[in-house]
Amino acid sequence: MRLSYLMLAPLLASPVVAQPLAPLPATTQGEGYAVLIVSRERLEVATTCEVALYLHDQMAARLHQGQSVSFNLPPGSVSLRLGLTGTGPCQDGINQLAGQSLELQAGEVRRYRIAMGSDGLRLHAAPALN
Repeated sequence: MRLSYLMLAPLLASPVVAQPLAPLPATTQGEGYAVLIVSRERLEVATTCEVALYLHDQMAARLHQGQSVSFNLPPGSVSLRLGLTGTGPCQDGINQLAGQSLELQAGEVRRYRIAMGSDGLRLHAAPALN
Protein backbone atom coordinates (compact mmCIF):
# COMPACT_ATOMS: atom_id res chain seq x y z
CA MET A 1 0.00 0.00 0.00
CA ARG A 2 1.36 3.37 -0.98
CA LEU A 3 1.15 6.26 1.44
CA SER A 4 0.08 9.49 -0.09
CA TYR A 5 0.77 12.99 1.13
CA LEU A 6 -2.90 13.32 2.12
CA MET A 7 -2.60 10.33 4.44
CA LEU A 8 0.55 11.74 6.05
CA ALA A 9 -0.70 15.34 6.29
CA PRO A 10 -2.36 14.95 9.72
CA LEU A 11 0.85 13.43 11.08
CA LEU A 12 3.01 16.17 9.59
CA ALA A 13 0.73 18.92 10.89
CA SER A 14 0.67 17.66 14.47
CA PRO A 15 3.06 19.38 16.85
CA VAL A 16 6.20 17.48 17.68
CA VAL A 17 7.29 17.65 21.27
CA ALA A 18 11.01 17.14 21.57
CA GLN A 19 12.02 14.98 24.46
CA PRO A 20 15.24 16.05 26.19
CA LEU A 21 18.09 13.69 25.51
CA ALA A 22 19.74 12.00 28.41
CA PRO A 23 23.24 13.40 28.93
CA LEU A 24 26.06 11.23 27.73
CA PRO A 25 28.48 10.02 30.37
CA ALA A 26 31.47 12.31 30.68
CA THR A 27 34.53 10.76 29.12
CA THR A 28 37.86 12.24 28.26
CA GLN A 29 39.63 11.67 25.00
CA GLY A 30 41.93 8.70 25.36
CA GLU A 31 40.47 7.70 28.71
CA GLY A 32 42.51 4.80 30.01
CA TYR A 33 45.46 5.54 27.75
CA ALA A 34 48.32 7.98 27.50
CA VAL A 35 49.76 9.32 24.27
CA LEU A 36 53.53 9.30 23.82
CA ILE A 37 54.89 11.34 20.90
CA VAL A 38 58.57 11.02 19.96
CA SER A 39 60.13 13.17 17.24
CA ARG A 40 63.52 13.30 15.61
CA GLU A 41 64.28 16.89 14.73
CA ARG A 42 66.55 17.49 11.77
CA LEU A 43 69.43 19.09 13.67
CA GLU A 44 69.36 17.20 16.99
CA VAL A 45 70.98 13.96 15.77
CA ALA A 46 73.50 14.64 13.02
CA THR A 47 73.62 11.25 11.32
CA THR A 48 71.99 9.69 8.28
CA CYS A 49 71.35 6.50 10.27
CA GLU A 50 67.85 5.66 11.40
CA VAL A 51 67.11 5.92 15.11
CA ALA A 52 65.44 2.81 16.50
CA LEU A 53 62.98 3.24 19.35
CA TYR A 54 62.45 0.25 21.62
CA LEU A 55 59.45 0.02 23.96
CA HIS A 56 59.79 -2.69 26.61
CA ASP A 57 62.74 -4.20 24.67
CA GLN A 58 60.73 -4.52 21.43
CA MET A 59 61.57 -2.34 18.42
CA ALA A 60 58.52 -0.12 17.99
CA ALA A 61 59.71 2.42 15.39
CA ARG A 62 62.53 3.57 13.13
CA LEU A 63 62.85 7.31 12.68
CA HIS A 64 64.60 9.21 9.90
CA GLN A 65 65.42 12.90 10.25
CA GLY A 66 62.30 15.01 10.58
CA GLN A 67 59.97 12.12 11.44
CA SER A 68 57.84 11.55 14.50
CA VAL A 69 55.80 8.68 15.87
CA SER A 70 53.03 8.45 18.44
CA PHE A 71 51.80 5.62 20.63
CA ASN A 72 48.64 5.05 22.66
CA LEU A 73 49.94 3.32 25.76
CA PRO A 74 48.33 2.09 28.95
CA PRO A 75 49.17 4.17 32.02
CA GLY A 76 52.13 3.11 34.10
CA SER A 77 55.85 2.64 33.67
CA VAL A 78 57.27 2.50 30.13
CA SER A 79 60.79 1.29 29.42
CA LEU A 80 62.44 3.03 26.42
CA ARG A 81 65.73 2.59 24.62
CA LEU A 82 67.18 4.36 21.58
CA GLY A 83 69.86 3.24 19.17
CA LEU A 84 71.17 3.75 15.65
CA THR A 85 70.14 1.19 13.07
CA GLY A 86 70.51 0.60 9.37
CA THR A 87 73.29 -0.72 7.13
CA GLY A 88 77.05 -0.16 7.06
CA PRO A 89 78.25 2.05 9.91
CA CYS A 90 74.66 2.21 11.22
CA GLN A 91 74.35 -1.51 11.95
CA ASP A 92 73.13 -2.50 15.36
CA GLY A 93 75.97 -3.29 17.72
CA ILE A 94 76.04 -5.96 20.40
CA ASN A 95 76.33 -3.43 23.22
CA GLN A 96 73.38 -2.90 25.56
CA LEU A 97 71.72 0.43 24.88
CA ALA A 98 71.11 2.71 27.84
CA GLY A 99 67.44 2.95 28.68
CA GLN A 100 65.04 5.44 30.15
CA SER A 101 61.86 4.92 32.07
CA LEU A 102 58.74 7.09 31.94
CA GLU A 103 55.70 7.06 34.18
CA LEU A 104 52.56 7.79 32.13
CA GLN A 105 49.16 8.83 33.48
CA ALA A 106 45.84 8.05 31.79
CA GLY A 107 44.63 10.84 29.51
CA GLU A 108 47.93 12.73 29.27
CA VAL A 109 49.88 13.56 26.11
CA ARG A 110 53.69 13.58 26.49
CA ARG A 111 56.03 14.87 23.78
CA TYR A 112 59.72 14.07 23.55
CA ARG A 113 62.48 14.80 21.09
CA ILE A 114 65.50 12.64 20.40
CA ALA A 115 68.86 14.29 21.10
CA MET A 116 72.48 13.16 21.10
CA GLY A 117 74.38 13.75 24.32
CA SER A 118 77.70 12.66 25.78
CA ASP A 119 76.02 9.48 27.01
CA GLY A 120 74.42 8.68 23.63
CA LEU A 121 70.88 9.09 22.39
CA ARG A 122 68.35 10.35 24.92
CA LEU A 123 64.77 11.56 25.02
CA HIS A 124 64.27 15.14 26.16
CA ALA A 125 60.90 16.64 27.04
CA ALA A 126 59.48 18.82 24.27
CA PRO A 127 57.07 21.71 24.86
CA ALA A 128 53.38 20.83 24.67
CA LEU A 129 51.39 21.90 21.64
CA ASN A 130 48.69 24.45 22.36
